[in-house]
Amino acid sequence: MRAVVAAVLGGTGALAMAAGLAAPAGGAIAPGPDASGAGRARAEARGTAVAAGRAAATGIRWADCGPKEHLDPPVRCGTVTVPLDYARPRGRQLTLAVARRPASGRAPGPAAPGGRTGRTVRTPRQGALVFGAGGPGATGVYFPLMPDMAAFWRPVAAAYDLVGYAPRGVGGHAPLSCVDPREFASAPTQAPPRPSAAYRWRRYTQAKAYAEGCARRAGTALRHYTTAANARDLDVLRAALGERRLTFVGASYGTYLGAVYASLFPSHVRRMVFDSPVGPGPGALWYRAALARAKALQTRWADFLSWVAAHDGRYHLGTTAAQVARRYERVRGELAARPAGGTVGPGQLQAAFLKAAHYDDYWPVRAAALSAYAQGDPGPLVRQAAPIGAAAAEQENAQAVYTAVECNDAPWPRSWRAWDRDAARLARTAPFATWDTVWTHLPCAHWSTPGRRPVDVHAGAGTLPSTLVLAARRDAVTPYAGARELHRRLAGSVLVTELGAGSHIIAGAGNSCVDTPVLTYLLRGRPPALDTACAPHPPPRAF
Repeated sequence: MRAVVAAVLGGTGALAMAAGLAAPAGGAIAPGPDASGAGRARAEARGTAVAAGRAAATGIRWADCGPKEHLDPPVRCGTVTVPLDYARPRGRQLTLAVARRPASGRAPGPAAPGGRTGRTVRTPRQGALVFGAGGPGATGVYFPLMPDMAAFWRPVAAAYDLVGYAPRGVGGHAPLSCVDPREFASAPTQAPPRPSAAYRWRRYTQAKAYAEGCARRAGTALRHYTTAANARDLDVLRAALGERRLTFVGASYGTYLGAVYASLFPSHVRRMVFDSPVGPGPGALWYRAALARAKALQTRWADFLSWVAAHDGRYHLGTTAAQVARRYERVRGELAARPAGGTVGPGQLQAAFLKAAHYDDYWPVRAAALSAYAQGDPGPLVRQAAPIGAAAAEQENAQAVYTAVECNDAPWPRSWRAWDRDAARLARTAPFATWDTVWTHLPCAHWSTPGRRPVDVHAGAGTLPSTLVLAARRDAVTPYAGARELHRRLAGSVLVTELGAGSHIIAGAGNSCVDTPVLTYLLRGRPPALDTACAPHPPPRAF
């Protein structure tokens, strides 16, 4: 269920992570220019007020969602218009898709004797709750479906309109694109665990071509895909919804979006939940964060290998983590020589098993697929790892937005020597995901404009209402150091930690020690009095 919930919340594509590594070899990252500048920042603030005023007057015209959205009543759809450039609020406009599930007004009551479902309880409406999805590049329009998938969200849906939206560049309204989706989804692909110098250089030149494709297709608009712009869009959405203050739940990258929003618009915040936070320190974004994530993924991969070894009677892949790791590498080598089903090579294998390092819900199905392949049946692995042609355009769009936002948000090293040295050093101790992480972010070495100086996320005492920060101690997608950093930067925040657990995105996943404080906060406005440590959820059952 955790993985299903996270997929709907847009977390599966989240590649953001916390700080923690030293400066790159070959010299520190040079600070990017203050692309906003004092004058531009004032212009953007004025432009946001203009756009928000316009949205408040216009509102959102809700209608039934189209067949492409797969959203049926009571969910309804609409759009919000925002400026491409907030310094020019009457210039080119972008359209954001929005979905809303109106508050039901009735929450599940206490269970009746004998386990029967209790009567529903009338619940006063508290306004709109807006969800910030992961990525960057994920859509949040499916968030209103959550009450149909997880009981946790039903009392929330009784009190709030559940609102999700597709950020700028995401989805059907002028989607950002960097390459033909057919080229993006081509398979099989290689993923050598120890790439040669020639292979590494080839990936460097491919990243250059990708960055050039982004610049060519988007033109001068490309520089306006940033987290700061996303935060301004969020304020326009708040106004269009008729909300004086924002109630917000952010997951993964959505936490960084929410943190930037809280820093830019503190007086517009009502309640905020940050689930699995990105470390918001300006010096951590995004290069050092990428390397820190690769380091953390090695630890989480080891958790998966140990779990598989503990269930050798079911999977027959080895009785120790080392034996399971060797079997995995043997399969990777076999797929390099002969792709399964003609489409699953080492690259597809790595992408599929990376999800096992994100969510432990994937552990049984991935272990079963690996076991079946090792015993001569590639079918389960092909079904789990083969690319889905119908999803190619959506995935290419998500990757384009992800790349644009992170490359624009912060400075990146421009020297291949620095990237290569840092990755080679880290790969000695964290080989599982280091090189894949590098290939994902390498277009930023060639980006057409320098990265900006990140927003300085902070809120002093009394600046914000109390906020709630949630994190799993062994989360590798957004390592725990990021949660502590956000907690430190937002005065009055309360941190809830799931100890000994590593699944990404934890609200509504079934741990009552996590879920109860979230519900109490959202429904009654009362966070825990103190930071809270929770026992982990049970490990998955082998099947």
